[in-house]
Amino acid sequence: MAHTAMSGNGTTAGDDPLQTAVWRLRSRACWADAAALLAPDTAAAALQRASLLVERCLYTEAGWAEAEDALRTAEALADTDDERGAAACERGYLAYAATLFAVRDRADEARAALGRAAALIPPGAPARALLDFRRGLLAENLSHSPQSARAAYRRAHAGATAHADPLLLSGTWRHLAGLALREGEVAEARHGFAESLRIREELGYLVGTAPALVSLADTETEPEASRLREEARRLLRLLGGVPTWLSRRLTPPAPGAATA
Repeated sequence: MAHTAMSGNGTTAGDDPLQTAVWRLRSRACWADAAALLAPDTAAAALQRASLLVERCLYTEAGWAEAEDALRTAEALADTDDERGAAACERGYLAYAATLFAVRDRADEARAALGRAAALIPPGAPARALLDFRRGLLAENLSHSPQSARAAYRRAHAGATAHADPLLLSGTWRHLAGLALREGEVAEARHGFAESLRIREELGYLVGTAPALVSLADTETEPEASRLREEARRLLRLLGGVPTWLSRRLTPPAPGAATA
């Protein structure tokens, strides 16, 4: 499952206390609480608040109306090309999520919004790496074009490395590894998934750790594969079943339940 990677603040020593508090809540799947700390009275704060609520949609498949409202506020406050580009990037990501989870087919809106963002965010800018990553998600999961996705993920990977964005880097490692696994390159996939897991554990990004564990398990043999999946189940219980899509995958069917 394609889930979020988002440039994040508060992940390193020296960040201001507000960003540290936001990060701690976000990493523990408390997006609404994190968003409540941010007064949407500037474009930057409104954009960050919107991005948190959009990310919640990707992990919980819920909260669509709140994310939409926050995004409209951010779009209204955006004044510079960078701010408008960042808002368009979030607009495209929300539309992508709605399409991915079959809430509503907004694929055309997602492509158009990310196209607008590409026109506003210049190559080499820090925000461009996140945009490239999200364009890769669309190429992989909506357009079913792994070659285009790989090219976009590689651009995002280079940008995340250049701008020292470890959370985004964990996402590019993960999705490049996923493409490698689909092509039967198990060793390459294992390396990428292991790097993604290592970064998320170092950052304390709990909500993204269970998916990383399960992906790595898919490249391992027993008993290591079962150990990794059980650790993922433990984290899912800790976080109340979030991510919801991973919880469904790891929850065994009830006794007597019909299966296809």
